[in-house]
Amino acid sequence: MNLSRPLILASKSPRRSQLLKEAGFDFSIKTMDVDESFPADMEVHQVAEYIASNKAKAFQNFINDEIVITADTVVIVDYKILAKPADHNEAFDMIKSMSGRSHEVMTGVALVTKDDISTFSDTTTVIFKALTDEEINYYIENYKPFDKAGAYGIQEWIGMIGIERIEGSYFNVVGLPVQKVYQALLPYAV
Repeated sequence: MNLSRPLILASKSPRRSQLLKEAGFDFSIKTMDVDESFPADMEVHQVAEYIASNKAKAFQNFINDEIVITADTVVIVDYKILAKPADHNEAFDMIKSMSGRSHEVMTGVALVTKDDISTFSDTTTVIFKALTDEEINYYIENYKPFDKAGAYGIQEWIGMIGIERIEGSYFNVVGLPVQKVYQALLPYAV
């Protein structure tokens, strides 16, 4: 899709970059360090959009005619958010908490221009089979998922052998609900 304005992806995620590229967009990447905290009493299903919006606000004063995409993905188990794990033990505990049951993956997205910020999100339900401790340890030792919310990547080994089914967008679980991003950018198409 050709856009009437330059497109910027504000993300360090190689997965988001790959998805946007494969969807046919030309874009550049610019990132800023933004506080990703959220109020402790915030409802968990609002967090991803809240953080994406905060990331967008950080860019608004630094752009002219560009469109910036910001995003944040959270994994939700029992109304608790699983962030990126700090170490092997934390990754193990996160994956173990999802073993044999379902969880939600929610990605919040913000599109920001000089004059406007619009946000949306997408939620996918993911169902893992009962994973053995050996499978979990193998995955962590070989894939080192410390940069991933919930300590796993659906596109990696654990997703291939462990996920029984998903309800919703696969690409959302990878980190960007591409179909919704495409729809949101249609008004800027030339």
